Amino acid sequence: MNEVQTFAAAVTDNVEQVIVGKRSAIDLLMVALLCQGHVLIEDVPGVGKTMLARSIAISLGGVFKRLQCTPDLLPNDLTGVSVFNQQTREFEFRPGPIFVNVLLADEINRATPRTQSALLEAMSEQQVSVDGVSRPLPNPFLVLATENPIEFEGTFPLPEAQLDRFLMRLAVGYPTPADEIRLMGNLRREHPVTRLKQVADVTALPALQRQVWEVHVDESLQDYIVRLVAATRAHPDLALGGSPRASLALYKTAQAWAALHGRDHVLPDDIKYLAPVTLAHRLIVKPEAELRNRTARAVLDDLLETTPLDI
Repeated sequence: MNEVQTFAAAVTDNVEQVIVGKRSAIDLLMVALLCQGHVLIEDVPGVGKTMLARSIAISLGGVFKRLQCTPDLLPNDLTGVSVFNQQTREFEFRPGPIFVNVLLADEINRATPRTQSALLEAMSEQQVSVDGVSRPLPNPFLVLATENPIEFEGTFPLPEAQLDRFLMRLAVGYPTPADEIRLMGNLRREHPVTRLKQVADVTALPALQRQVWEVHVDESLQDYIVRLVAATRAHPDLALGGSPRASLALYKTAQAWAALHGRDHVLPDDIKYLAPVTLAHRLIVKPEAELRNRTARAVLDDLLETTPLDI
């Protein structure tokens, strides 16, 4: 096992003590960490989104905070504020909840566009600007944002520019009956998250992130990624296809996925597996296509079937 695989396996095994039967979702979050990316979790309430974020932070020994997004949340509530100290006669900056390793932005679409834009800068530049001063955020810095897909009253839909900043969009999903029974057993005395211990060092992540960049991606696979994303721009059912950032996201996540599985090279199946979670949320379906029940995921599935891979 390489260093990346050893690191990720330790964290994933630890998180599975709390999040039962969702190894694929945990693996994808590890990919996001290795790529310095952020994840949008679109799922119904009660499937373990908060516990997933908290368990990862504990396993890494990092700082975790949960931010409940509401319409009255202001940008300074997120980034922090300068307060006048009467003793020193100077302004002191008091950092907000965004200065953490793992931030859970719960129901992000309930925050106003002004607050969403403050989070956008932090996600894209790993810094925040308060009172004209730019302040760097910790490394690693992972935003796990959640959306409820069945309740839209009082929400502010995320603009395409902000959706494009998320490396991946995924769903946790309901557990199987067997896993749900196991969850009940785990909760008999105390919540398993209270017994969770740190199993990895968060300061090791920057070095592992650099190792991921060394994973080989054959020229034929680079060409396949570009042709796949280009096909979304020309598809008749799509009003907007993937940007170059989409190509880079698929490229980077494929490298991390290969390293996660102990390989020094990317396989075609890596790209096909990761395409739905890295590309679908960046595509906009035309209204007339939506009337035919066409979705971005369905269009992408068609393109994965029809786009040739030249090796």
